Amino acid sequence: MVGLNEKEEALVKESWEVMKHNIPHLSLRFFTLILEIAPAAKKMFSFLKDTDEIPQNNPKLKAHAVKVFKMTCESAIQLGEKGEVVVADTTLKWLGSVHLQNGVIDPHFEVVKEALLRTVKEAMGEKWSDEMNGAWAEAYDHLATAIKNEMHAEAEAAAAINSSS
Repeated sequence: MVGLNEKEEALVKESWEVMKHNIPHLSLRFFTLILEIAPAAKKMFSFLKDTDEIPQNNPKLKAHAVKVFKMTCESAIQLGEKGEVVVADTTLKWLGSVHLQNGVIDPHFEVVKEALLRTVKEAMGEKWSDEMNGAWAEAYDHLATAIKNEMHAEAEAAAAINSSS
């Protein structure tokens, strides 16, 4: 994986600026797409477990969607500036831990990626391009890799503790 060039970084930033103005709708759309792609994912989100529909005004749903959009955008900026994604250790440890506890496995990241890319495409309409899609995909892949690496490290550490007790 390589970093993003200036144009790709600019495409992600530009689309995020547009998306920010429609967070309630896009958050809902994002989770609707996740559940269309993988209905079983519903049980992994505390705010979706006990409901048959996606809650319209659920602050946790919005917060989660914004986190995914924002962290992917930040990843794009870091890839453009530094050639790598830098997530604070505490944030990364927390993300790794939460995803591990909720039973997230590698293929789940692909589901979220597909939902993210489709959400961006819908949000951007005529401004959307293959290059914009590629930039968001690259940024998301780097972020997902960082989280997966942390999950694997935590799982290995837990296994080592369990085997020594």
